[in-house]
Amino acid sequence: MQATAYTYDPESRSGQVLLDDGTPVPFDAAAFDAGGLRLLRPGQRVRIETEETEAGAGAGTVSGTDASVGPGTDTGAGAGRRITLVTLQTF
Repeated sequence: MQATAYTYDPESRSGQVLLDDGTPVPFDAAAFDAGGLRLLRPGQRVRIETEETEAGAGAGTVSGTDASVGPGTDTGAGAGRRITLVTLQTF
């Protein structure tokens, strides 16, 4: 799935991406590290991958999309998914 880098904190290696519908979705350091990037600038197009999480583990989702937020972030929508990889979009 594609998204656009929205925020990035180099100290924590975490941030947010914007889905194409404008929904901000946070990612953690593990997802950033999995992509092999060293830096992410706002506006860069990225590819994200997600995985299912336990619905009862406090993970929220972004309704109507394939992407979700990590544990502890509640978006008020359905079954749990989290971003597992953030890397640059290649054509």
